Amino acid sequence: MSRPPQGLPGPPGPAADAFVFFGATGDLAFNKIFPALQALVRRGRLEVPVIGVGRSGWNLEQFRERARQSLAAHGSFDASAFDRLAALLRYVDGDYRDEATFARLRQALGDAKRPLHYLAIPPSMFVPVARGLHRCECTRDARLIVEKPFGRDLASARELNATLLEFFPESAIYRIDHFLGKEAIQNLLYFRFANAFLEPIWNRNHVASVEITLAEHAGVQGRGRFYEEVGALRDVVQNHLLQVLALLAMDAPVAGDADSLRDEKARLLRAIRPPTAADVVRGQYLGYRAEAGVAPDSQVETYVALRLSIDSWRWAGVPFFLRAGKRMAVSANEVRVQLKPPPQRIFDEIGSCEANDFRFRLSPDVRISAGARHKLPGEAMVGEKVDLLVRPRWSDEMSPYERLLGDALRGETALFTRYDAVDESWRIVEPLLGNCAPIHDYAPGSWGPREADRLLAGICAWHDPLPEEAA
Repeated sequence: MSRPPQGLPGPPGPAADAFVFFGATGDLAFNKIFPALQALVRRGRLEVPVIGVGRSGWNLEQFRERARQSLAAHGSFDASAFDRLAALLRYVDGDYRDEATFARLRQALGDAKRPLHYLAIPPSMFVPVARGLHRCECTRDARLIVEKPFGRDLASARELNATLLEFFPESAIYRIDHFLGKEAIQNLLYFRFANAFLEPIWNRNHVASVEITLAEHAGVQGRGRFYEEVGALRDVVQNHLLQVLALLAMDAPVAGDADSLRDEKARLLRAIRPPTAADVVRGQYLGYRAEAGVAPDSQVETYVALRLSIDSWRWAGVPFFLRAGKRMAVSANEVRVQLKPPPQRIFDEIGSCEANDFRFRLSPDVRISAGARHKLPGEAMVGEKVDLLVRPRWSDEMSPYERLLGDALRGETALFTRYDAVDESWRIVEPLLGNCAPIHDYAPGSWGPREADRLLAGICAWHDPLPEEAA
């Protein structure tokens, strides 16, 4: 298979001098973007015009009122910061396929020469908007943020990328995944490479297996029609879980710049062997087919578990287990790295499943723990496992969107996904799309179908976060 095009050369430019977001009257703007913009204003990180583009027939005052309602609904309204944000707001109304809309946008941009365009719109509109921006000469020295999903499969991702590269260089395309903006995800990367004690054991000689869980207690929450188009593989595995895996397993970057980091992530993903149907278990929670917008005979997975292998010197022979699901027992995102037992079994009680481990809790709270054993008081040489726990506290944590939009405005790319990593992610999940394996029912509030246990046969068992741990 040929390598995807990587775009035109050219480093990111200086800070953006305008922020344009399409879909300004939609749900994403209401739920995430307005709170992030006000937070940026409050921190003094946003002082450029903010131009919303929508198709609701609104004027500027209605747009400002929408922003006010958003902030009030999310409990983040700050009168002083909002007044400063409102003064920056501009609004352009019109159809995204109409050249007149982009002509009005060009006029609203005024003297701005380095705008940041954010496509908070359905992926089907990415290309028409990019073309419209190009026709009205709004792409030169500009940057473009596109939301996930970036394509529906490998072919569509490559087609979309090739089209966007006609108008923007790769260095100016910021593929946003809010997951990478979370403090816990960045802490995972920091913890790995800021501490020398991990590296000597972070390899096939000491690691027995790695398990990554992304469990959601909620169901599709009225978004059945949307979920029918994606399923768990497209929704969270191709992006969120593979990004976590890359941070866990990548080699250290040769330098601290963004491209060195992204080089290693892409290299790690390139080493993942394409899974087969035998490596995946798909499930669907009972009651999903009764959700609004869901087909009565739906074969879309709301749960998926898979086993991956990394063909590299560091990880050869170490299985990586990923699972994600809705209507699970608890909501929790956790990584467990199971170490191998001591080379000689001096104490009979310590089996392979009682060996040391590292656990990284990424949500709902953040914890890092190392599982060790200590002797219980008494004559017998028996012990129990204890967790050596780090529980960081952040008093003023940024929301993912605040962090990512601030980075994009400044031209910092480290937390955005480069296309080669997107391409490799789709290559990995491509064999599993569609009905590659049967759907197994599972009860809401459980840990998914029992058939997923076969993926770990001969190793141990899935580690299920306890309710009190996930509270």
